[in-house]
Amino acid sequence: MGRRIHFVVDPQGWCCMGLIIFVWLYNTIFIPKVILFPHYEEGHISVVAILCYYFCSLFCIASLLRASVADPGKLPENPKIPITEREYWELCNKCNMMRPKRSHHCSRCGHCVRRMDHHCPWINNCVGEDNHWLFLQLCFYTQILSSYTLILDFCHYYYFLPLKKENWDVFVFRHELALLRISAFMGLIILGGISGLFYTQLMGIFTDTTSIEKMSNCCENISRPQKPWQQTFSEVFGTRWKILWFIPFRQRQPLRVPYHFANHV
Repeated sequence: MGRRIHFVVDPQGWCCMGLIIFVWLYNTIFIPKVILFPHYEEGHISVVAILCYYFCSLFCIASLLRASVADPGKLPENPKIPITEREYWELCNKCNMMRPKRSHHCSRCGHCVRRMDHHCPWINNCVGEDNHWLFLQLCFYTQILSSYTLILDFCHYYYFLPLKKENWDVFVFRHELALLRISAFMGLIILGGISGLFYTQLMGIFTDTTSIEKMSNCCENISRPQKPWQQTFSEVFGTRWKILWFIPFRQRQPLRVPYHFANHV
């Protein structure tokens, strides 16, 4: 995809990401096998419902894996600072390296990240300038997949006609109720958590403020021009084509950000 792979050695992050992948695998395997395919074979749903589910699942796991291994904006050891931009750089008091304003030092990763928003253990990576758009896609598609799963769980018991060809010798049908209850429980937990996170991320982009800046309250007394929301989203996603904001299978092209919009962290 044109970007170098960034791998964080953190056992806690591996466990968190492994849990997310387990939930994704659980629903991607059991929901089609218990609900989608049986009801499709009996004519209760169309093939479009199956394709949409796998479409959401594919985009969800793609954004997760890319956000996890993408370079969030790690600064090189000896960055080349243009003469005209030196006044907009500063010295990090933790790693003693020069960095542009709005960068932050991640204690978990051990280096500075450009426009760092936060370190997310669920992707085992920082969320910074170069992978923030992938993190937003992950939140978006996780909400869609969780909502779709909950709707299918509900419809299976209260809307769809009962299945006539269930094979009770198969494990998934013998334990169907337990499997779907687990799926619904995981869906509710993830949907609730991701919805709150996605909302705070959107508000941060609308106000052009990172999570670290909000926590440090460093933006309250600093006046700077307010950007239109289309510009802030375009800078995060690296393109002004809105349809491309939803596609994880592409390379982000950074847009030039005027330094008079820069803020200090």
